[in-house]
Amino acid sequence: MPKGQPLQVPDDGLTTRQRRGRPLVIVHTGAGKGKSTAAFGLALRAWNQGWPVGVFQFVKSAKWRTGEERALRVLGSCGEGGQVTWHKMGEGWSWIQRQPGGQAEQAAEGWAQVARDLAAQTYRLYVLDEFTYPIRWGWVDVREVTSVLASRPGNQHVVITGRDAHPDLLACADLVTEMTKVKHPMDRGQKGQKGIEW
Repeated sequence: MPKGQPLQVPDDGLTTRQRRGRPLVIVHTGAGKGKSTAAFGLALRAWNQGWPVGVFQFVKSAKWRTGEERALRVLGSCGEGGQVTWHKMGEGWSWIQRQPGGQAEQAAEGWAQVARDLAAQTYRLYVLDEFTYPIRWGWVDVREVTSVLASRPGNQHVVITGRDAHPDLLACADLVTEMTKVKHPMDRGQKGQKGIEW
């Protein structure tokens, strides 16, 4: 896309403006770092446009206090930009599958809330952080997810993060980015650190 121009323009009868305004499903997946970081960058852009933003963290612990959460909560309540609402479920590291039960139920209820909010057009941007895991573990039905996303009303954008995104989710998405790890400090035994991982 040189200079922001599409390589081809479909013969779909839409104007450039109509095509530009279509809502997107965005998936950030892959083994590399930066999936959630990129999604929260989109949330900052949405806030700046005055859009209401709903953040749903599906696996990261409700006890964690991350920099992006604090920043977006402060921005969302400052009277400028869009309102930001934050929802947390889960109990810890997203790549470790927990025992069925509480967390699976939380994920299912979290998705049910997202579906209700999409039907009600509550937000303009939805960040479904680490949502690929509940789908992969069978806690949320991917067919239901893709159906709800495909039939969502209005102009609602949805960004989904997490490793190993289901092929049906990728097929449903308008934009897919795979983060590829080339090198990581953890490869040298260095754990995550403030200001970089949270």
